[in-house]
Amino acid sequence: MRTNTSRQSIAAVRNLGILAHVDAGKTTVTERMLFLAGAIHKRGEVHDGTTVTDFDAQERERGITIFAAAVACEWNAHRLTVIDTPGHVDFSDEVERSLRVLDGAVAVFDAVAGVEPQSESVWRRADRYGVPRIAFVNKMDRAGADFADAVRSIRARLHPAALAVQLPIGAEDGFTGVVDLLGMRALVWTAGTLTAGPIPAELADRARQLRRELEEAVAERHSGALEELYARPQLTRAATAASVIDSARADAGSARVGAGSPADLRGESGADDSRFDRHAVVGGGSGHPETAAALSDTTLATALRELTLSGEVVPVLCGAAYRDIGVEPLLDAIVDFLPSPLDRPPARGEWECGEPGDCVIAPDPAQRLVALVFKVQGVGSARRTFLRVYAGTLSKGDVVLDVLGNRSERIGRILRVQADRHTEIEQAVAGDIVAVIGPKSARAGATLCPPEAQVLLEPPAVTEPVVSVALEAKASADVERLTTALTRLVDEDPSLVVRTDPESGQTLLSGLGELHLEVAVEKIRRERGIAVTVGRPQVAYRESVVRGVAGLRYRHAKQSGGPGQFADLVLDVEPLDPAADFEFESTVTGGRVPPEYVRAVEAGCRDALASGPLGGHPVIGLRVRLTDGATHPVDSSERAFRIAARQAVREALQGSALQLLEPTVELTVTAPEDDIGAVLGDLAARRGRVTESAVHGGTAVVTAIAPLAEIFGYATRLRSRTHGRGAFATRPLGYAPAPAG
Repeated sequence: MRTNTSRQSIAAVRNLGILAHVDAGKTTVTERMLFLAGAIHKRGEVHDGTTVTDFDAQERERGITIFAAAVACEWNAHRLTVIDTPGHVDFSDEVERSLRVLDGAVAVFDAVAGVEPQSESVWRRADRYGVPRIAFVNKMDRAGADFADAVRSIRARLHPAALAVQLPIGAEDGFTGVVDLLGMRALVWTAGTLTAGPIPAELADRARQLRRELEEAVAERHSGALEELYARPQLTRAATAASVIDSARADAGSARVGAGSPADLRGESGADDSRFDRHAVVGGGSGHPETAAALSDTTLATALRELTLSGEVVPVLCGAAYRDIGVEPLLDAIVDFLPSPLDRPPARGEWECGEPGDCVIAPDPAQRLVALVFKVQGVGSARRTFLRVYAGTLSKGDVVLDVLGNRSERIGRILRVQADRHTEIEQAVAGDIVAVIGPKSARAGATLCPPEAQVLLEPPAVTEPVVSVALEAKASADVERLTTALTRLVDEDPSLVVRTDPESGQTLLSGLGELHLEVAVEKIRRERGIAVTVGRPQVAYRESVVRGVAGLRYRHAKQSGGPGQFADLVLDVEPLDPAADFEFESTVTGGRVPPEYVRAVEAGCRDALASGPLGGHPVIGLRVRLTDGATHPVDSSERAFRIAARQAVREALQGSALQLLEPTVELTVTAPEDDIGAVLGDLAARRGRVTESAVHGGTAVVTAIAPLAEIFGYATRLRSRTHGRGAFATRPLGYAPAPAG
């Protein structure tokens, strides 16, 4: 398979993720996209366990996405690489690693629930990486679905400029399509067939209003649109919008488009600008009834694209993916509004071979290779390494350097992945997301590049584990096999941590939640055939300083016949907010402690904070200040100052007042209104503090803050309290003081 390395081909690439709260329907959206694009020939269903991206046995049994899965398809001469990400909070690091290498994203929302806890969590992660997004309000056919409410919740909680790009036709069971407000026409789906026609008379006035509001919302943020808006002749709103509708009706006629055939939706010409001429965008904003100055369709859509790429606006579409409604316009919007690798700012890295300044990495196949590993997957005895090529060309047989691990790796095979299937290719170029076979030790976050041009890219952030379980092989013959299995598990999922408890000698597996650990343990049982005993989950506590000490002097002097050790330092320890980490600063003047020894002091402080005096938990929420010190001309060294700092901080902590901190979560419970009393009583018994409650159509939604330790087993208790009709979701909040005793 030949790889086109032209700049034009890179412009036709879209690397995007599908983000959502669990059960918002993102896997169904992905499945329908693949079907309509012709990548698959039969639609799978989540409840049947037949979707392409949920290929793991545990995903099919549990009915949720656990592992990020990459798939590819083509739409209107553009290649889309789509990563279907998990929606459950316990697997949020899979989302983090995916977002690190994506250019854009589609955020899927439930039309009834709107913004949910994990919706907000993944949105903030996308903010951190500056990923442009479009939103898709799914499940418009559900009872209680409200497009306007969903858009309002996005504006209130996620982005103030969420510009709804469509107007729904019908509601709940009567939802049949959308109004395309750029082309000013109706798109209606009947038994999988899309019909484009005139806007229904009962929606015409609303469509005119929203068209005008969109123009104003875009013009407020885009100078080119603003200039055209007020340069055109001023007409009455009714005359302008009526003219647009009449023109659209003449164009649309009774054109019919079969499912999966986008030709009539996308206009006659293949030029870049022409693809906007028949798309719709609706914006929020205040209108001026007395005048209207319609923007051209091309100006409006071009401005919207530029604003989406800059993150200033988020276009919002709607549909019902399960009933095949609204997916074709979503695919069009992905192509039209989300960026190609050329539209994103160049990646930046640090030179590791002595060259000065940062390395700016342009997406050019002719440049030196720079690639970032974001996922490792074990497939039988093989190891599949997923990576994003940021620059250069990667060919089969190349030998590259893993800069993070300082090890050479050979690329044996390059794969274009379709979930659990693949097609082998000869090379990958800048902008490609592929999997490779060959690297033996490159982990997520590793940068691959030529040995003569070493560059280090920023790796994805890894969330610190908050829950641990003790693991033990039931058969003594499996002890070594369990160790090997755990090593491979951590290799595939960096958010898992394996350690040995120093007191009990037990092997502890730590992760992001109860379900995260359940899935990991089940994977060991199924894939390795190892029977294990699992202890009760334990949360990760922290210790924090409430009252510190000032002017603590510590002298480390050791003489053993050879070169001695000497370090003298004075420290202050003071509390910070419990949510803060550790801060270090030096106010030493006059060179009494040289800079290289100051760095050693900071390292010694961090060593000491790994285990606090209350219970051996890590210490956070404090500042250590080095105020004075002294050195010896012969016996002082970095090692001596590191030892002195470690001992000094331990002594300071013994003299400070400390408190125990426990991890907390925001808990969102949905239950029938009749059962709300039982739910609130149970939350109170779990030390939950209710922060918000509301009732919508007989369903109560309660938001509370509770200790993570009290949430273990809550799913079973909630089902019994609500007769199987309750559900809940959690979002990590951080740490809070634990009760005494």
